[in-house]
Amino acid sequence: MKTLWFRTSCFCLLWLIGAAPASAQHRRDPFTQPEIDQIRDTSWEPQLRLALYVKFARARLVGMEQMRTDPKTKDRAQKTHDDLDDFLLIYDELNDNIDTYIDRKNDIRKPLKVIIDADTEFQAKLRALKDAANAPPEEAKQYEFILSNALDTVDRSAEDHRNLFADQGEAAKHKKKPDAGQSGSRSE
Repeated sequence: MKTLWFRTSCFCLLWLIGAAPASAQHRRDPFTQPEIDQIRDTSWEPQLRLALYVKFARARLVGMEQMRTDPKTKDRAQKTHDDLDDFLLIYDELNDNIDTYIDRKNDIRKPLKVIIDADTEFQAKLRALKDAANAPPEEAKQYEFILSNALDTVDRSAEDHRNLFADQGEAAKHKKKPDAGQSGSRSE
């Protein structure tokens, strides 16, 4: 009898231990399956991959704007929160990928130009949401924290992106170029 009780207790304990992290780690993926496929297909092409992250982040903000102007939308505050969360997750992935390409010593000046322009656009859209006069205060409170977090992240990242662009431009100027006389065949 003790053995059965012990086995049952162990099983329940193990089940609870296994179930707790699974439920705590469950997080909505901000990407659709086609987006995941596109990202995977461009893993070694910084210009294409980073442009995709910008495109997907922009799509989340545009979708949020459309949802917010639709009078038929129910639970607007929660949907705004979720869209901002998705935007922030995608934007964080963008920054993680920039770090990866920098670690690989990739020249990402071209995609950085696109990202810097997008940063300005994202800042404007997020500030417009923050300053929206038509949002009831009780609704705005439900997404206020994540909006503030998104604004802070984009503001800090925009500065980092500009600095990185300048650093990469400076590094490209100092990159050793082969001498014109050393290319080709040697003649004696």
